[in-house]
Amino acid sequence: MKHPLTQLASLCAAAVLGLASSAAIAEPTAIRIAGNFSSNTKHVDNIERPFFTNLPKILGIPLSVNYNPMDAVGVQAADALRMLRSGTFDVMSVQIGMASRDDPFFEGVDLIGVSTNLKDLRAAVDAYRHAFDERLQKRFNAKVMTLWPFGPQVFYCNKPIKTLDDVKGLKVRSFTPSMAALIQSLGATPVTLQFSEVYPALQRGVADCGVTSPTSGNAGKWPEVTTHFLPLSVSGSVQGHFMNLDYWNKLSPETQKKTLAAFKNMEDQMWALAETANADAMNCNVGAEPCKEGVKFKMNLVTVSPADAQKVKNAVGTVVLPLWKESCNKIDPKCTEIWNDTVGKARGYKIN
Repeated sequence: MKHPLTQLASLCAAAVLGLASSAAIAEPTAIRIAGNFSSNTKHVDNIERPFFTNLPKILGIPLSVNYNPMDAVGVQAADALRMLRSGTFDVMSVQIGMASRDDPFFEGVDLIGVSTNLKDLRAAVDAYRHAFDERLQKRFNAKVMTLWPFGPQVFYCNKPIKTLDDVKGLKVRSFTPSMAALIQSLGATPVTLQFSEVYPALQRGVADCGVTSPTSGNAGKWPEVTTHFLPLSVSGSVQGHFMNLDYWNKLSPETQKKTLAAFKNMEDQMWALAETANADAMNCNVGAEPCKEGVKFKMNLVTVSPADAQKVKNAVGTVVLPLWKESCNKIDPKCTEIWNDTVGKARGYKIN
């Protein structure tokens, strides 16, 4: 039988170890979030900000929420992955096309011309999600919480255009490498700008055209500084909410489960917004009815011709996929194989 003092020492040691263990797994009490651009009001004010504001209640834990749109805190979209890796923010809304300059693999989820409608895009996103998340965790110490699109990426121009051919010689805002390749193939000059920079660029002649979704363009008041609207979709502009992996690992298994379910609900809302809001925004841009949610403008509607759509499709095989293969395989020779087995199969493409 142990001496009473020995028993007491053992109990004290166990208690100390228990306290240390509890401290080690103590959940975070605060969360720092860099959200989407503030001018994307439908996404930020209607979905994202309310979600994060209510997150403590949703998860049932005490949590101090520090949420700001990225432009409000001076965050550049292209820096998001590095900022997540360093732990500057716990969660960030990421414009994947711009952030993919740090790793071309991520642009593979939404290469220009591969998925030009939301049904095809959802198939591509679902196919690529696991590989995307694995690579994000390994290379940038972050975890995928959501993947969702702004909607069809279309053309706003402040010069008269009648077809896609008319962008030749113009300066066109781009935000992904594959979009820049398409623009160059059309004889135009790509100008890389994040969303918050586009309105003044169009206003001052730094850019002649910009590419974004009907909803984002309308909310960002692009029709104030453009005249011609070509609703030719070239991609879906997939975004994501990513969480720093160290932060994620501090959450208890129960909280992790609740967190995934909560973010899934927000992702579904973002997809639904892309599906429902863009038709209304297109009407609003050109002064047509019904225009219920957006601001009504009087842009000139440019009819999308089969020839225009075919030009984008042709560029996939001749420009977009070869360029992406070259840039991504330099970093990881398995890029092509992974893409072919995921997005390629889902969309009927193959990179040779």
